[in-house]
Amino acid sequence: MKAKAVIEAAGVSLRYPDGTLALNNIDLQIQQGELAFVTGPSGSGKTSLLKLLLGMEYPTSGYVEVLGQDMNLTQASAIRKLRRRIGPVFQEFKLLKGRTVLENVILGQRFLDVPQTQMKENSLDALKKVGLEHKALSLVENLSWGEHQRVAIARAVARKPLLILADEPTGNLDKENALKILDLLASFKDNKTSVLITTHATHLMKSEYTNMIIKIDQGALEWERIG
Repeated sequence: MKAKAVIEAAGVSLRYPDGTLALNNIDLQIQQGELAFVTGPSGSGKTSLLKLLLGMEYPTSGYVEVLGQDMNLTQASAIRKLRRRIGPVFQEFKLLKGRTVLENVILGQRFLDVPQTQMKENSLDALKKVGLEHKALSLVENLSWGEHQRVAIARAVARKPLLILADEPTGNLDKENALKILDLLASFKDNKTSVLITTHATHLMKSEYTNMIIKIDQGALEWERIG
């Protein structure tokens, strides 16, 4: 049986109001259960691609579909519903100071139709997966940078998403911890969940868990499927 596409883009361009062409006539297809790396220099369009997939930006031209949702003419209510099935991990962690690790992970589920007890269970399970269950009751301001990153990943994973979008998750980490983060994100790829990671650290990408390499430069995109 052919795998279901979770992301489809055809002839997509994204131009910002100031005239900047962030994405230029791109085509892309990512299948269910695949892990894809997006590489390219700073300002090449990597983050713009993720914003497009999250409905934070709309295409200037072309067609985009995410998890079966047409992103071109989608209303705000439909975008909010779509985001419930996506786990975002952005460079700005947006963790709330004065709150515990567990509280921050639970807050990532606040717009889901999930009972409070289930949210706590999901959160503790996610913290265990990222190796931070022992820090559940610690205040986030007492964590290291790498631990902040893992809390952000736990917050995304606790939502039980069908698609994980991670923007430069290895930024500001040394090689050892960067590898741990990439291995951790790769571990969430399964027959239902797809993972899309933007990164400068191309030397850290491992072929054994990579399905696709997507290269963006000055808004132009090319990709290849591995294996």
